Amino acid sequence: THRCRGRSHGPDALMTVMTRPSLPRPSLSALPGEAGQLAVYDWAMPASQPLGTVLLVHGLGEHAGRYGEVAAHLHQWGFAVRAYDQQGHGQSEGARGDMLRPGSLQADLCRVIDDTRQRPALMETPLILLGHSMGGLVVARTLAEALRPVDAAVLSSPALGAFPTFFQKILMASLPRVLPHLRVDNGLKTEFVSRDPDVVKAYKADALVHRRISTGLAGWILANGEKTLLDAAKWEVPTLLLYAGRDKLVNAQATADFANAAPQAVVQSQCFEGMYHEIFNDLYRAQVFTALKRWLLARFSV
Repeated sequence: THRCRGRSHGPDALMTVMTRPSLPRPSLSALPGEAGQLAVYDWAMPASQPLGTVLLVHGLGEHAGRYGEVAAHLHQWGFAVRAYDQQGHGQSEGARGDMLRPGSLQADLCRVIDDTRQRPALMETPLILLGHSMGGLVVARTLAEALRPVDAAVLSSPALGAFPTFFQKILMASLPRVLPHLRVDNGLKTEFVSRDPDVVKAYKADALVHRRISTGLAGWILANGEKTLLDAAKWEVPTLLLYAGRDKLVNAQATADFANAAPQAVVQSQCFEGMYHEIFNDLYRAQVFTALKRWLLARFSV
């Protein structure tokens, strides 16, 4: 377990459970992606000109439809919100838990960014990427490789480091190179997704959540997490790192190491001491949303 150091949020007992804002279901459309059609989600536009557009990128095995509460908060604060299901996930095409080739996850994100930039209502607004877990790594690699200019990024429990035992059974040294599309169970222990039992129950019951991962994708996550740590010192995009102190699904120490190595003026981080992996779905997520709101409005409010 990672111990939060520096700025972190302490005893949960001091925090109140927040009321959940709600938004109508998003409208769905499709874009051509690397491995077939990508399902794209658009939530209702704010009443006035958006302060910015937040593009959500989900994690391994899940889908963008799980981010309705995040979208509702962002909408309430004045942001337009979009998301998409990554290839092999949710309502997008592609073999479950696989990626077509190395780089195809970033290529899909670039396609959605380009489409967002071309929308008349959104083309003038700042663009903020918000990636969770594997989605955080996809966002980080897209920024590190300067594939598209964006105004800011938020990384939630990003997959910058795995626990060695997590992938070792499926990696077996050369397997990703020899059989990159071989898919196995991803090994994620569902009870460590969130401390909220209702979230865990819904996760288990969700027909669009799957437990597959290909050796190629596992190898990509491991290699690119390490690569991202090496890129931290030259980070240029304003970035907020939000992560859990008791994360058992990704290695929070890697996120702390990234924050320590990155320029302080560019990257801000906040660790939430008692939380499990999905900080936006925690019992005390009010503190996470407060941190996100403060950071976004400091940069993008009128």
